[in-house]
Amino acid sequence: MPTERDSLRRRLDTATAHLDPPLAVVDLHAFTANATALAGRAADKPVRLASKSVRCRELITRALTQPGWHGVLAYTLAEANWLVRTGATRDAVVAYPTADRSALAELAGNAELADTVTLMIDDPAQLDLVDAVAAPGRRPELRVCLDLDASWRLLGGRLHLGVRRSPVHSADATGAFAALVAARPGFRLVGLMAYEAQIAGLADTPPGQALRGAAIRVVQRRSYAELLARRGAAVAAAREHADLEFVNGGGTGSVAVTTVDPAVTEVTAGSGLYGPRLFDGYRAWRPEPAAFFACPVVRRPAPGIATVLGGGWIASGPAGRDRSPTPWLPAGLALLGAEGAGEVQTPLTGPAADRLKVGDRVWFRHAKAGELCEHVNEVHLLDGDALAGAAPTYRGEGMSFLG
Repeated sequence: MPTERDSLRRRLDTATAHLDPPLAVVDLHAFTANATALAGRAADKPVRLASKSVRCRELITRALTQPGWHGVLAYTLAEANWLVRTGATRDAVVAYPTADRSALAELAGNAELADTVTLMIDDPAQLDLVDAVAAPGRRPELRVCLDLDASWRLLGGRLHLGVRRSPVHSADATGAFAALVAARPGFRLVGLMAYEAQIAGLADTPPGQALRGAAIRVVQRRSYAELLARRGAAVAAAREHADLEFVNGGGTGSVAVTTVDPAVTEVTAGSGLYGPRLFDGYRAWRPEPAAFFACPVVRRPAPGIATVLGGGWIASGPAGRDRSPTPWLPAGLALLGAEGAGEVQTPLTGPAADRLKVGDRVWFRHAKAGELCEHVNEVHLLDGDALAGAAPTYRGEGMSFLG
């Protein structure tokens, strides 16, 4: 009897039969279902879209039309300026500090951008850089957001659990920095962000690693309890010096947990729209797989092995098997341990390999989300059993913001 994955393979193969791989497809039904589920998990708090996880302007716009979604968390200032200029959003917060002088000059020279784009800061030197590009008296007041480090620090800071982001970690440091911003002309502190990567970005049920999963869950519970108190105190300290419009937190993996924090006014999500492979290791919620890419079978080097052209679309992060794409359709394929996913060819083994012929296609799921779009100029949009057109990626629009 055909399985759900067999049905998906039939739909993908049939809808794209006239196209030559490599190609990428986004299933609009799954994409929309994921958007609805994420908004529901956020309860009544708005979901800010993490654009680095989508990297396709048409799909960003589509997500922002769904109930519960509002605003973009951009990954570069040049991207944020572009998204505002092209009408994709009227509310763009840049998730990372910038040293892009030309983008700062554009921001400082455009009243509309200055009113709708928010810079991320955690160091007075970043304010100095802005002033060096455009002095306070010669530009509009610029919106800024303070990045509070959400990592869990133990043993006097010798043990760091989480990502290395802001140097601002305590409530006292937050209050001091907020006071500094309030005293500087040309800047207005409008927000605070605290991204709990050790909770939102870490799978708590890694396949085949039950003990590690249990340890991760203990760490996440204790880390969240510590952050709940510290973030609340930090927000209170910042509000003594600024009228904060928003307090942002979380990611796809922690939406339901983060939204419970009374100090948080909005949550961020993005990866869950595409449902990449890494999220199969989360207990709380697993998005529907919505994004796929296909590579053609070009050779059969030995019994039990089928080789596709390309396939080495590796995700960022610590090098390991969990950053490699997963052959998904047909079911029953695996990468070779000695070769993995190669830049120009990827041999596959497993029960399904001998049933593949030269010219067939294998559908993969990318380990992460938006990085998939760095490999294609467009994503084809699957609506039911047929394609509903194609949407250019950032790359397809000639907008490579990190390369």
